[in-house]
Amino acid sequence: MVPAAGLGLRLGAGVPKAFVWLGGSTLLRRAVDMLHAAGEVQLVVVVVAAEFVRAVTDELGSDALVVAGGVERTHSVRAGFCAALAAAPSAQYVLVHDAARALTPSRLVTDVVCALRSGAEAVVPVLPVPDTIKTVDANGLVTGTPDRSTLRAVQTPQGFRVEVLRRAHAQDAAATDDAALAERTGATVHTIMGDPLAFKITTALDLRLARMLLEQE
Repeated sequence: MVPAAGLGLRLGAGVPKAFVWLGGSTLLRRAVDMLHAAGEVQLVVVVVAAEFVRAVTDELGSDALVVAGGVERTHSVRAGFCAALAAAPSAQYVLVHDAARALTPSRLVTDVVCALRSGAEAVVPVLPVPDTIKTVDANGLVTGTPDRSTLRAVQTPQGFRVEVLRRAHAQDAAATDDAALAERTGATVHTIMGDPLAFKITTALDLRLARMLLEQE
């Protein structure tokens, strides 16, 4: 599933982030192509704002099932999950991938799927955090400094056994990623090594970096 119903206001591109062009393709098109290139994905479900369903369906054709999302990311993932289960009721595993991670190598998909097939309930790619992290209060005052050696930056695709994601989204709760919802149900979330190229394009600087990397290729 590729939730792509957000506006991406921090990018400041004037269009929803998923429709920003990068190296001759939109971020969304790149995400869909990468998932298929991995050779592990039988169905891609793309979730966009209702007003873009027809246009995205025309663009992606048979490469993806396109459905309307909700106001929050969690709502969009739930909508995509329902559509995925209806289209593939015998599926055992489901991946959730951010369209904004446009340079993610397909190898990362393979690694996540392999971990699921090896018995993991849920899997997330991670990278060590290079910066010192501070916790702060509402007034901007530092309240603590977590041990950096225990911190990881989380990427996508995140992988789940279908029943694990079903339980996670049965909660009336929101989260910035699906692994957080799975954690609240008691599921064990495994980690694998991520990839620096799977960074999330959130700001104009991120987009500039992605374009420079493509030019160097």
